[in-house]
Amino acid sequence: MAAPQALKDSLGAVDVARESSAASPRPSRDSAARRPLTGWLFVAPTGIVVAGLFLAPLVILVYMSFTDWPLLGSPVPNGLDNYRSLGDDDLFVGAITFTLVYTAITTVVLFLIAFVLVAISNSARRGVRFYRTAYFLPYVVGVAAASTMWWLDAQDQIGLFNQVLKGLGLIDQPVGFLETPGKALFTVIALVVWKFIGFQVIVLLVGLQSIPHEYYEAAKVDGASTWQRLRYITVPSLKPTLALLTVLSITGSLLAFDQFYVLTHGGPDNSTVTVVLALYNRAFQSFQLGDAAAQAVVLLVVLVVINVIQLRLLRNRES
Repeated sequence: MAAPQALKDSLGAVDVARESSAASPRPSRDSAARRPLTGWLFVAPTGIVVAGLFLAPLVILVYMSFTDWPLLGSPVPNGLDNYRSLGDDDLFVGAITFTLVYTAITTVVLFLIAFVLVAISNSARRGVRFYRTAYFLPYVVGVAAASTMWWLDAQDQIGLFNQVLKGLGLIDQPVGFLETPGKALFTVIALVVWKFIGFQVIVLLVGLQSIPHEYYEAAKVDGASTWQRLRYITVPSLKPTLALLTVLSITGSLLAFDQFYVLTHGGPDNSTVTVVLALYNRAFQSFQLGDAAAQAVVLLVVLVVINVIQLRLLRNRES
């Protein structure tokens, strides 16, 4: 009799559970229909900001690029004339060439110096935290402020650079860091390396320290050399980090403006005019807003294409 009684008790418990589940309120169709609306309400503030600060100005910019837009007066549509005239603008063509050269040199130099500093910062020597902090401190300074500092330091008479070189007995006359195209380019690259090297070092350190140490121990057991560990463990593990830094470095170099505007003003003889600086001069010095808008659209398209190509190449490598 005990077994049937236990079976009845268990069946009774099941019935009670069914009744309680049936009595509990189920989500209605109205509440399920409200979920997408609630999500849209959360996204709406960001969407409004993006539409107001990016999409609307982008539409206006594209429209301006197809017009003769004077500083005062009404715009006059002129079709593709602004785009056709880009090839005849020697300053803009020269700015494209200079920007590409500057981007290539800056990207390579940043990576080479960053690898050396990462090797120093990742070692077990004393003062490593001081080195990391010292590398990163210039990154906190704004680009315009850092460019102003370097402009003062590069002056022939009162500049710190010439004074230090004279004190060390390396020079007798001022170097003239901004007098020739080569020296001006070197000075700007030195500024960019000093300013942004800390960011690359910190990002590379984070990526390097995320690699499991067991990989290196197993490679040592198998007799792998330092170069083999670097080639087959470190570099493949750092591919996402290197990809991020490459995209940021190339995009930032193509959009370089502050350091050239403050430090060189595009000189000497327009030898350090970047694409963005040429665009700025066309819009706010020559007041040819339609031509400047066409240049901005071309620059935007080039940046989108470069980033898409880079991301596809990186995805193919990862796959």
